[in-house]
Amino acid sequence: MKLVEKVPKDLYKIFGSKYMEFYMQFLVALYEESSQSYSLLGLTERECQMIMNERLAKMALDWSEARVDEEGELITRANMASVSLKHFEDWGWLRRDYDETLNSYVVSFPEYSQLFVELFQKLYSENDGKERESVLTVYSHLYTYSLDKEKNNEILKSALHTSRALLQMLANMQEGMRGYFDELSKQRSFRGIQEVLVKEINNSDSKKYAILTTTDSFYRYKEAVKELIEENLEKTEARKYSFETELLSEEENTRKSYRLRRMIEICEEATDMLYKISREFDAIERRYNKLIEQKTVFASRAAARIRYIMMEGVMEEDQTVALINLINESGKSEEILDKLSSKLRFSEPYKIMTEKSLYQRRENQKEKFTPQAVTPEKSQEENMTEFVLEPLYTQKEIRDFRKKNEQNGKFTVTKDTVKSIEDLEKLFMVWQHATESADSKAQIEVAQEMENEAGFRFSKLTIEGVESDG
Repeated sequence: MKLVEKVPKDLYKIFGSKYMEFYMQFLVALYEESSQSYSLLGLTERECQMIMNERLAKMALDWSEARVDEEGELITRANMASVSLKHFEDWGWLRRDYDETLNSYVVSFPEYSQLFVELFQKLYSENDGKERESVLTVYSHLYTYSLDKEKNNEILKSALHTSRALLQMLANMQEGMRGYFDELSKQRSFRGIQEVLVKEINNSDSKKYAILTTTDSFYRYKEAVKELIEENLEKTEARKYSFETELLSEEENTRKSYRLRRMIEICEEATDMLYKISREFDAIERRYNKLIEQKTVFASRAAARIRYIMMEGVMEEDQTVALINLINESGKSEEILDKLSSKLRFSEPYKIMTEKSLYQRRENQKEKFTPQAVTPEKSQEENMTEFVLEPLYTQKEIRDFRKKNEQNGKFTVTKDTVKSIEDLEKLFMVWQHATESADSKAQIEVAQEMENEAGFRFSKLTIEGVESDG
């Protein structure tokens, strides 16, 4: 019988109740305390009411007016715990039994109810998913399986489940990042951009991303996971071959022959799961690289948006500038400015915000306010290239780096090529120029990965026929 067939229809009444949030927190509190209960059957009804009353004291609920729930029960501060407990028992969330040792009724969670309550617990928890969705967890499962003498396939099932959960987490991060792109493009003020950035930094996906790139270190365990998959595949195939060889010399329909066939089936199942884990991990690597790219693009767009607002956003939104423009366009601008000068008194003259305004110190001597006509600025459409982030290195620096590692017109990367982060970035730009240039006839060859004494890891790159003029 499937577990879904055991779920009573009244169980779903909780989701249509106006007190659903209170019911969910009550169930989570009872579930967390049930493991510490003195009775082996569960919590007593009196203990349940005490736990719910403690949780109720921490919730904000207005008791100034009479309240009636969906079942017609009058709800007060004194009886809400007992009424909620009765609903849990009637709807099937809790099972009620009599404990002769305690001489009282005790309640426990049916199996189908536990699944829902565990979900509620995860929804209210801030730290869920940090270990479950982890590259390190996949590595631990595979390593445990390699040392397990019995070769329990349940370990591989856990590794496959964790890999799929990690892949889904990365997909959710990508979807969330796209949402932040849309929010960022709609902002027209510094405060709006700041709010979007703060939300993006503090959301749960960013916290998981930080764990994935620091303590979980995807690149640190990526190769180790692949090596463990290959190692377990080779050992599984070897075990399967030995069982098949032994089965050939065994008589049919004997106990040992049945055991050998079962062991062969277990090996085939393990091989299938290992291949699935390998495919999941390849997809995880692609998602991870794409997410890093999205993070970089998001930061670049935020910087470009800030520059755009500093140059044009103020002119569009600031009401003071709009008023001055209207005065300037009128035929009596001089007369209006003279009257404003005699009527208004300010401690500081109005200044349009520029790139340097955020870092300028205020002068000690304040100038006297004198209104002046503002000349309209030229359209910025022709200078949109100014919003693009400038490259980190000049073309001359890239050419010098390339010539330094060229011999007879052939660019070759050795262990001594990269001695700093700057060299690593210049190497990437040389490769990018050679691959993206449509007119380039260079022969590019990327060989094995190498690591030098400074700790930098990079691929051996050879480019023949590359242009020397940059």
